[in-house]
Amino acid sequence: MAAAMETEQLGLEIFGTSESEEHAEAEEQPTLEPFYVERYSWSQLKKLLTDTRKYHGYMVAKAPHDFTFVKKNDPEGPHSDRIYYLAMSGENRENTLFYSEIPKTINKAEVLMLSWKPLLDLFQASLDYGMYSREEELLRERKRIGTVGIASYDYHRESGTFLFQAGSGIYHVKDGGPHGFTQQPLKPNLVETSCPNIRMDPKLCPADPNWIAFIHSNDIWISNILTREERRLTFVHNELANLEEDPRSAGVATFVLQEEFDRYTGYWWCPNAEPTVTGGKILRILYEENDESEVEIIHVTSPMLETRRTDSFRYPKTGTANPKVTFKMSEITVDAEGRIVAVMDKELVQPFEILFEGIEYIARAGWTPEGKYAWSILLDRSQTRLQIVLISPALFIAVEDDAMERQKLIDAVPDSVTPLTIYEETTDIWINIHDIFHVFSQTRQDEIEFIFASECQTGFRHLYKIISVLKESRYKRSCGGLPAPSDFKCPIKEELAITSGEWEVLGRHGSNIHVDEAKKLVYFEGTKDSPLEHHLYVVSYKNPGEVKRLTDRSYSHACSMSQDCDMFISKFSNQKNPHCVSLYRLTGSEDDVAHRKKEFWATILDSAAACVQEGESQFRLRRTDHASDAPHPQCLSQGPLPDYVPPEIFSFESSSGFTLYGMMYKPHHLQPGKKYPTVLFIYGGPQVQLVNNRFKGIKYFRLNTLASLGYVVVVIDNRGSCHRGLKFEGAFKYKMGQIEIDDQVEGLQYLASQYDFIDLDRVGIHGWSYGGYLSLMALMQRSDLFRVAVAGAPVTLWVFYDTGYTERYMGHPDHNEQGYYLGSVAVQAEKFPSEPHRLLLLHGFLDENVHFAHTSILLSFLVRAGKPYDLQIYPQERHSIRVPESGEHYELHLLHYLQENLGSHIAALKAM
Repeated sequence: MAAAMETEQLGLEIFGTSESEEHAEAEEQPTLEPFYVERYSWSQLKKLLTDTRKYHGYMVAKAPHDFTFVKKNDPEGPHSDRIYYLAMSGENRENTLFYSEIPKTINKAEVLMLSWKPLLDLFQASLDYGMYSREEELLRERKRIGTVGIASYDYHRESGTFLFQAGSGIYHVKDGGPHGFTQQPLKPNLVETSCPNIRMDPKLCPADPNWIAFIHSNDIWISNILTREERRLTFVHNELANLEEDPRSAGVATFVLQEEFDRYTGYWWCPNAEPTVTGGKILRILYEENDESEVEIIHVTSPMLETRRTDSFRYPKTGTANPKVTFKMSEITVDAEGRIVAVMDKELVQPFEILFEGIEYIARAGWTPEGKYAWSILLDRSQTRLQIVLISPALFIAVEDDAMERQKLIDAVPDSVTPLTIYEETTDIWINIHDIFHVFSQTRQDEIEFIFASECQTGFRHLYKIISVLKESRYKRSCGGLPAPSDFKCPIKEELAITSGEWEVLGRHGSNIHVDEAKKLVYFEGTKDSPLEHHLYVVSYKNPGEVKRLTDRSYSHACSMSQDCDMFISKFSNQKNPHCVSLYRLTGSEDDVAHRKKEFWATILDSAAACVQEGESQFRLRRTDHASDAPHPQCLSQGPLPDYVPPEIFSFESSSGFTLYGMMYKPHHLQPGKKYPTVLFIYGGPQVQLVNNRFKGIKYFRLNTLASLGYVVVVIDNRGSCHRGLKFEGAFKYKMGQIEIDDQVEGLQYLASQYDFIDLDRVGIHGWSYGGYLSLMALMQRSDLFRVAVAGAPVTLWVFYDTGYTERYMGHPDHNEQGYYLGSVAVQAEKFPSEPHRLLLLHGFLDENVHFAHTSILLSFLVRAGKPYDLQIYPQERHSIRVPESGEHYELHLLHYLQENLGSHIAALKAM
């Protein structure tokens, strides 16, 4: 009942059985005739796809992101702030830097459309597809980057320095610092180098923005953008052709950390420099060093197919060795003129595995605001124990090969210098890593105060303000022996729950908290009002009480806050309306949450207008009769894509006791007396939610295309999907593949009981990655219900997948043999149906995540079992399809296969 009421407030159409239907007398229902989709040739389907995507590219092209607010501090000027952001250029369709001016005052009778002004003069920011370096291409895969051009940027506020990578170069420009604000596009300055290979992961030194660091060939380098001095800091990688003989890297996040923990860097600048007596300073970089010598090497066909070579990768399969990790520190001493006078590489005073016993993964790292401590969030291998530790620079000693000299350095480190474990939590499910960790400036030397988010206490991710006492360890290094895990644990003086309830604070994929320390407020995104909508909230962390929502219901929002927490930008949409981006000012009492409210200020993006204003850079003022602070109807007045019919959201009480949500695309020309072929689109795995109140007309436009052809399309979030709490997500702990299809089938049966146009005799299923895996599971477990399965890039044997993901959900294979067997479709190939044209497998031949070996071994078992299958290989694709021609071919093949084997009259004849 509560769930039904909550969903009703959304203003979404929720299907349910009316009271009159429940009590109606049973009547004999007329037999419904099957509706058959029209048969098109391949060429006709290709033209249809082209025609339905006329406006599609425009909507993708105009989505700004990665906002930075900068105060103009100009009392006489008309603008209070300038905002910088990345967006796609109309000229060459590349991502580049723009800015907009925020006026101090507005005419509330008009809607102000901010103009996008290019920060950079036109330059070739990227190369054609296929010309990326191997490192770039793989990082784009891990980050799921689909655009070309500038993917991210670093900004130093005091100097106004921008740093970014574009193509094979690193560039910098200055704006918004002591030299003022530009009114014309700036020419990017190339950071020149002697490095022969691609430079990756560039970062500005926060203590001195003239220095940057970057990764070159798995080692850390630094460069001065003024003097052009360049120095290699680490020497762990030898650039050998044989990967087996060159297993070490410095400052680089290895595959599993990127793919499964969303950490894409392996080094962190200290925010402050230590002055020297000669007028110079010491700059510090904390970095991780990896030794992958025990990690298995796998071979994947090279993208340069004509060379007939293979690429080699380190890939830790579940149950096998992970990289050996440790922390190190590089200290760079520069003189008063900014020249390097010394570089010292330092290591921990004791081995990492002794200081941090049982730790397998460095999940996050950084520095406290003053730079007094480095911090890190650490996980054990089972990912059920988390620690937050502080590490003093004094814990590092110079790297010394001579044993006697090294012992002198160790003896010089006081016993009082140890790691400090300021927080620890455990769970019997798993710990979902997030980005929420805010450390306050220290006001007492013996205490540290911070805000952290935890799911372990209530089963839902909530915010806690914690004060830990920095107590000296009982362990004395000089006395010999090894420390116990509890020796470095600091007592918690205070732990205050800031939020609570059966909903979650969001902390991944761009969501984070914003702390206003002056007003003692914390702003965050969460699901308090509905699991289907994301909203911006504010609460006091000093006296937690009312949690106030700042964004409007009936939309889902992704927000960016200004540094001073006086403005925010919201990108919002719902099922019916494409995304818009608007700017709001925050008003009301300084520290009273109840009186904090937003005031609409300007619109940055109107997606509907973008369809007809493509190529225009200067938007105009448009009058409105409304002066409210709700999302303005003008943003949405022109409607979504032509011929797009949004899905309708439904919910039902499942036999598991949970309310499950789904959405249904009805056939566009629904005819009474007909029942329609149904396609279940599925993901179903962890960390993903498909069903929510966001616009689906871009990423999932193919589902609308299927509905336009006469299919019912259904999407259901089963147990295991995210934003529903740890108990809901943890339902398939140790048993992936064993519960998801039950939920999906129950949802289909529920819909069929409500709507007679759903033909349960003609059901197909399609998904990619985990969705491809579940498509196979559905055909294997319920071939009586699912007529056709189209499985893209599926995991077919869990012992072939990586450690970080598989062991989190399935445990170690040695301890869960039954779960691994039941969850692996390849070894159960005899359960697949024996009729041809019921199974289509799709896979990128270069996939370095779910390797093509998953499909190969399934095919071997299918052949051995005498089972038929169809196969489509994409020779130039990895896990994600990126080449436009491959994407078009995939969609054509999907439509044609479903047409010929599920939806058309010929498909019915085949089934007979």
